[in-house]
Amino acid sequence: MGIGFVLLIWAIVGALLAAATAVVLGTTTFLATRRVHRGRRMAAIFAASVFPFLGLGWAATLFIFQATVNETILHRDPGLGDTWRCPLPNGYSLLMIDDTDNGWVYNPATQVPFGVGEQEDAVGGVAVVQVAGRYILGRSEGKAFHVPTEAAPRADFYFLLDTQAGKYSSFPTYDSLVTTAQPLGIQPKLEPIQAVYSHYRFTWFDIFVAILFVVPPLLAAILLLLWIRRLRRARAVPSVAQNVGFT
Repeated sequence: MGIGFVLLIWAIVGALLAAATAVVLGTTTFLATRRVHRGRRMAAIFAASVFPFLGLGWAATLFIFQATVNETILHRDPGLGDTWRCPLPNGYSLLMIDDTDNGWVYNPATQVPFGVGEQEDAVGGVAVVQVAGRYILGRSEGKAFHVPTEAAPRADFYFLLDTQAGKYSSFPTYDSLVTTAQPLGIQPKLEPIQAVYSHYRFTWFDIFVAILFVVPPLLAAILLLLWIRRLRRARAVPSVAQNVGFT
């Protein structure tokens, strides 16, 4: 599912939720500010009704901001869509398209822009993987985009990729991979590619964006509630004064 379609769905869902929340907040404020001065009451109702849409706009702005930074500076996916991408600490990257069962291990410096192809420093169909310093180990489910048939079944293989040499060696069995990796000081501990992706995809920047997503709207909501509460308290003062005067 393309990112444009996903964004459209989220925009529709967000608009519907914002509209429903606006009705609830506006009605609640209307009932809570009875006998408040008309001008202040209308301002409070308007603020409460607009608040959800401002929150939706804030969320959209943050998404555009984080997507731009992740894509152009941090070289990661924007967090939505059918493509998952993140860099590895040795200069290589992981890429998954459409699903997270398998993907690519590749060197972005040797690939054409906006594309990945199989070559001696890139492996497709990777299901499990391990990053060990300059080396990347894993198991591939065969050549990317190869549809298994009876005449040409899927050819799984294990690999050991040297990121400094820019080449990988393939092995027919896990034991042969272990035999080659152990003299290099590597004990194979292969993990699903989506687990390795999750480990390297998220950074301090995502935490920062999450804080921006929660804290400013929360502070704004608290200030709005305090303002409405102050209006409710102010309405009681004339009533008390009038009661005293009649006494």
